[in-house]
Amino acid sequence: MANITAADVNKLRQMTGAGMMDCKNALAENDGDFEKAIDFLRKKGQKLAAKRADRDANEGQIVAQVTTDGKFGTVVTISSETDFVAKNQEFVDFCKKVSDVVTAAKAKTIEEAKAVKMADGRSVEEHLTDMVGKIGEKIEMARYEVLEAAKVIAYNHHGNRLATLVAFTGDIDNEAGQNVAMQVAAMAPLGVDQSSVPADAIERELEIARDQVRAEGKPEDMIEKIAQGKLNKFFKESTLLNQEFIKDNKMSVAQYLKQQGEATVAAFHRLMLGA
Repeated sequence: MANITAADVNKLRQMTGAGMMDCKNALAENDGDFEKAIDFLRKKGQKLAAKRADRDANEGQIVAQVTTDGKFGTVVTISSETDFVAKNQEFVDFCKKVSDVVTAAKAKTIEEAKAVKMADGRSVEEHLTDMVGKIGEKIEMARYEVLEAAKVIAYNHHGNRLATLVAFTGDIDNEAGQNVAMQVAAMAPLGVDQSSVPADAIERELEIARDQVRAEGKPEDMIEKIAQGKLNKFFKESTLLNQEFIKDNKMSVAQYLKQQGEATVAAFHRLMLGA
């Protein structure tokens, strides 16, 4: 049996928003497995906070940017240990310069991004090391994502704690593209549409729905139908094209895009710093 520590319980509480004892029991019932504990809480009907696993750094800056032709975009997370450093103007300027050079170089991976040369001929990675020595905190490129398409739109939320990158299948008006990128920022979809949600994730949602329906005492012959209804609701809430458009909830994002022309969303990235 796993040794469940107070730190483990607090971590699950931060991830889910559930009570301390509920979190402790969930971890104990699932031998310390966090993913199973989260599902356990959901099956028990706990109300969970919508905190996504994309929160991969506590402090720092996230910058999204596209090339001048609008066909290639990057979003980079440079993390720091404290908010004090994250807001330091020198650090903010450094993160912007890194974004500039890796985007211009069209670096495809985090390894390529770290190897890109800056104005003085030294690599991004070398400059990151310099920042560690200068500031005295752990500074690193924590995450790096790219998209390449007919049109790529970048959105940076105020404060640079959240940024999104959206790839479109064809040309789209910049304002419309920004609206969709802000939708991704605000609503944190899990995928573009149903087809982009992995089969195991779908089955996991169905299993949770079935257990919830059984706990409500519904007849066995109705369980699958009701579970499918819950799955459809999950798709509507959690996939971008099926979500209600935040600027007009009388239409979905897909319907909004149809009004704009032929282009639709091919892919997106959403990066967010942890609380």
